[in-house]
Amino acid sequence: MHDYTAAVYTVNNKLLSMHDLLTRFVDPDHHLNGLSRFSDLHLKTGEPVTYRYDGDLAPMSGAASLTQSICEQLVFPLLNPKQIELIQADPPTDIDASWEWPEHKTNFRLNVFHDREGLSAVLRVLPTNIPEIDQIGFPNDRVWQEICGLSQGLVLVTGQTGTGKSTTIAAILKQINRTSRVRVITLEDPIEYILKSDQALFSQREINRHVGSFAQGLRSALREDPDIIYVGEMRDPETASLALTAAETGHLVFSTLHTRDTRSAITRIIDMFPAERTKEVATQLSLGLHSIMCGRLLSRVGGGRILAMEVLKNTTPVGNMIRTGAIHQIQSLIETGMKDGMNTLDHHLQLLLNSGEITREEALLAANDPAAFPSPPVAPAKKGWLGK
Repeated sequence: MHDYTAAVYTVNNKLLSMHDLLTRFVDPDHHLNGLSRFSDLHLKTGEPVTYRYDGDLAPMSGAASLTQSICEQLVFPLLNPKQIELIQADPPTDIDASWEWPEHKTNFRLNVFHDREGLSAVLRVLPTNIPEIDQIGFPNDRVWQEICGLSQGLVLVTGQTGTGKSTTIAAILKQINRTSRVRVITLEDPIEYILKSDQALFSQREINRHVGSFAQGLRSALREDPDIIYVGEMRDPETASLALTAAETGHLVFSTLHTRDTRSAITRIIDMFPAERTKEVATQLSLGLHSIMCGRLLSRVGGGRILAMEVLKNTTPVGNMIRTGAIHQIQSLIETGMKDGMNTLDHHLQLLLNSGEITREEALLAANDPAAFPSPPVAPAKKGWLGK
């Protein structure tokens, strides 16, 4: 029997347990706006325990390097017997799971795998409370107000891992829950936020627990009288095709993709399908898509992180470019589409820079066009007393 309170790991000549390592996530001294500044815990054989804090990796001070045995003693208490059997098989199977910490009403997303040195694991804390929609970091309120008022269409939230895609959608669903009597079915891997029914009626389903796959869950959802469907991620052509069909047939569909900007999301979906279906999928996407939001998390001045967001709306000109394959020309429409509710990433970065939320260096690292952030002019040197 594995015990997550067993003290097995040496830090500064003291033995700590997995319970001790996790307490950092619930320490109020390391919270900002109700969210932990610790986002991930990394365990890797041959290295000390490492956290991600405000986006940067931070090894524990005075911590010993993990051995295979110690790593197993820390990780296995969070897995069920079947998962332990799979990770110990030859060859091992990577484990992607969730773990609930009832003591602190906190959930974690857990991935366990092997690399060259041995067992490794990453735990990501899932925030207990869904942020209010005005705390997410939309460029302006119009963006989320329009989305919350939709009755059909596909809304995509994209970005790199850990940029708050699921949090953004949860905040939108929370807002919809306050005002609309709608049926919402979510398909998640794993379930990250618990959504309690208020005005809306929620059914949350977890992949490999309540349903076998996103595609299977989507097929079932279409027979379960939904108004809104949230698909945790579009990973394959079948899921993408079903999501597009649902959006075309009178449903509001939310989903996520791992892309660096809004245009890449369009290309990613079309490229999921064989070449002979490219035109068909592009046409379907041009008709069903409503908007794409792509976020990047930045270091905030004074500590913590803040979101910068690019917003693409499927206007008539954008739809025409999707159908004709002129995806590379869409950026110019975003730049000139402010009146339609669009917003470039660089424009939002400029707003954050002007308000003192981020530094110029941070803006340059995230910008699509660093030339949009020129160096401030250097004041001329004062002349000496001789006037030279």
